[in-house]
Amino acid sequence: MTTYALRTYRSDEPLAHEDQLAFRLARLAASAPAPEADVLDMVINRVIDNAAVAAASLTRAPVVAARDMALRHPHAPGASVLGVDARVSPEWAAWANGVAVRELDFHDTFLAAEYAHPGDNIPAILALAQHAHGRGLTGADVARAIAVSYEVQIDLCRSVSLHRHHIDHVAHLGPSITAGLGALLGLAPEVTFHAIGQALHTTTATRQSRKGEISTWKAYAPAFAGKVAIEAVDRAMRGQTSPTPIYEGDNGVIAVLLDGPSAVYEVNLPEPGAPTRAILDSFTKAYSAEYQAQAWIDLARRLHVEHPELRDPAIVEEIVLHTSHHTHVVIGSGANDPQKSDPHASRETLDHSIPYILAVALQDGTWHHERSYARSRATRPDTVALWHKVRTVEDPEWSRRYLSLDPAEKAFGGRLEARLVDGSTVVAEIAVPDAHPLGAAPFARAQYVEKFRELASGVLDQPEIERFLDVAQRLDSLRGDELFELSFVAPGALEGLAPTRGII
Repeated sequence: MTTYALRTYRSDEPLAHEDQLAFRLARLAASAPAPEADVLDMVINRVIDNAAVAAASLTRAPVVAARDMALRHPHAPGASVLGVDARVSPEWAAWANGVAVRELDFHDTFLAAEYAHPGDNIPAILALAQHAHGRGLTGADVARAIAVSYEVQIDLCRSVSLHRHHIDHVAHLGPSITAGLGALLGLAPEVTFHAIGQALHTTTATRQSRKGEISTWKAYAPAFAGKVAIEAVDRAMRGQTSPTPIYEGDNGVIAVLLDGPSAVYEVNLPEPGAPTRAILDSFTKAYSAEYQAQAWIDLARRLHVEHPELRDPAIVEEIVLHTSHHTHVVIGSGANDPQKSDPHASRETLDHSIPYILAVALQDGTWHHERSYARSRATRPDTVALWHKVRTVEDPEWSRRYLSLDPAEKAFGGRLEARLVDGSTVVAEIAVPDAHPLGAAPFARAQYVEKFRELASGVLDQPEIERFLDVAQRLDSLRGDELFELSFVAPGALEGLAPTRGII
């Protein structure tokens, strides 16, 4: 890795394109080699993972609306829309499929100075690969592009915190998707450089989409990044330029939106031509909830059996979760969001409420992407009573471990201390989710395949499930025309859905 000092430059202070962060990302994209064997294996896992959570969300309102919008833009050769036998313009396929992947908050995550769902890169890359397959693209090109996009997003997340300035994490996603698209098409660094600048400029937004009353836009935000990334690449290929320097300018991202004109960031990137391996530092989810909740669900499932008294609000006086700053302020009491305690809050809000999640997991001993969020479940009186006895506090040691660069000590959990009305206590802790590589039941290919089969069951026909799994696991050997098979149809599940109405 090479460390670059990232700072603000005055307008009268020259900074060549080649010395700007956006160009260095573009150069990484142009020079990255084919992914190594373990990276390729994980790329395939994440393609399967994305498809699994997308299949489970096909009939949810945000996904239906996004798909209806996309279907207004038929195009040839175009790209596939998940769930239907149709091809649309690639930016609209990225839109529809991106919403389907993101809707259930059930795919992969990376957590560091900033956080991300790097699987959000995949829909746009697949869409453009399908549309542009006539340029000689293959599944191997798709795998390389996905590895590049993960590298860019994760490297930015390690170095540059957005949420500290109330900027949404999608501001790192626009550049990472665009870098992946540049790698896919084999674009010259100067072209990808301008596309990255345009994508960053148009995907920088506030974090209000993940604060207070969380709305359906949470699923749309990364899909929007994929859509505008494809549009940015299209413009840059036509010779159109970008705001420059987008990061370093005295009215740029660092000076205005982040730490200010005097700030200096250290950004570590692979040297040109070096392998892109960052995908191996990201993790998928066993449960449909914010990643910081994954370990707590696993702990609650165990306590459901070992301490059944914790299920009863009449027995429990208080449950305190000692955890990281990020968990405390994003999904815990430190967010100061009364909506996180509201039984009538949106699903998007509840999956960012660790008191709610812990209470339900303690009582049910399990977690389900639909049943655990049902309105009847959220409003059950004994659940509400227990939920309102749960709070979080920041623990400096868990915060330190959360930000640790040592994989052996990096942690996403904490310590639970329950005080019962009789004065007794229950104390338990967990560092990482069971599905984590260092957890009790690490995910490997078999678990990704099982997740797809489970979530696609009842949505896709069994032959379609097996066909998709076969194609996905042959990703690196697919011909260009076979890239369209990295989609699926679900006519039975979508039959009878009322179309949404807008202006398009």
